[in-house]
Amino acid sequence: MNRHDALYIGGSWVPPVGSARIPVENPATEEVVAHVPRADADDVDRAVGAAREAFPAWSGLSRAERAGHLAALLAGLESRREEMAATITSEMGAPASLAASVQVGLPLLVLGSYIDLLRAPEDAERVGNSLVVREPVGVVGAITPWNYPLHQAMAKVAAALAAGCTVVHKPSELAPLSAYLLAEIAHDAGLPGGVYNLVAGDGPTTGEALAEHAGVDMISFTGSTRAGRRVGALAARTVKRVAWSLVASRPTSRCPTPTSPPR
Repeated sequence: MNRHDALYIGGSWVPPVGSARIPVENPATEEVVAHVPRADADDVDRAVGAAREAFPAWSGLSRAERAGHLAALLAGLESRREEMAATITSEMGAPASLAASVQVGLPLLVLGSYIDLLRAPEDAERVGNSLVVREPVGVVGAITPWNYPLHQAMAKVAAALAAGCTVVHKPSELAPLSAYLLAEIAHDAGLPGGVYNLVAGDGPTTGEALAEHAGVDMISFTGSTRAGRRVGALAARTVKRVAWSLVASRPTSRCPTPTSPPR
């Protein structure tokens, strides 16, 4: 099975329930370079179920054990950084030099920073007479944008995994191919099944199903203010936590070349 025809759920590449596909264009040439599934609510439900099943074991690992898994993921990304950079160039149009230095180089630094945090001693924090205890929230739904596809994935996924959470990742339908490569690298690195799950699709179908799913404990979203409002409204139905990074909608060129990550 071509990996782009599948979804990554529970540690395996599985066919989607439906047959709908989304074309992925190279914005520099307008050539269709791949098609990915439009995951529906049933696909999202399978991914969330896999993440919930994996959560007890993953959250029960020691900090050092989770650091070891993330270090293996980092090594896998390092070994395929040129392929990742070329993939990002083809899906969202970043120049090759920018793709290598920023689009891939920066996410590797982000992932490395979480590994360092896990390997550092965990100091107990007291506020007055209270002891602050940090616990993983559960299953995190990560919805990432097109313009820094790997950076935003690492900013959400690495943080969640380091904290002991499991993840269902929905990348932008405009730039999903780097997420597919990330899932492949995670699989080859031996990340336990269900800890990282990938569902490709668009916002109205896949993103909304993830935002409103009762089995998701937290949504992390980066994108437009309009879409963020919708995600927040859907998440509120099950009173889940929401982390937003919003940008105002504005016209963009057909082949954008951003120079710094969104904040």
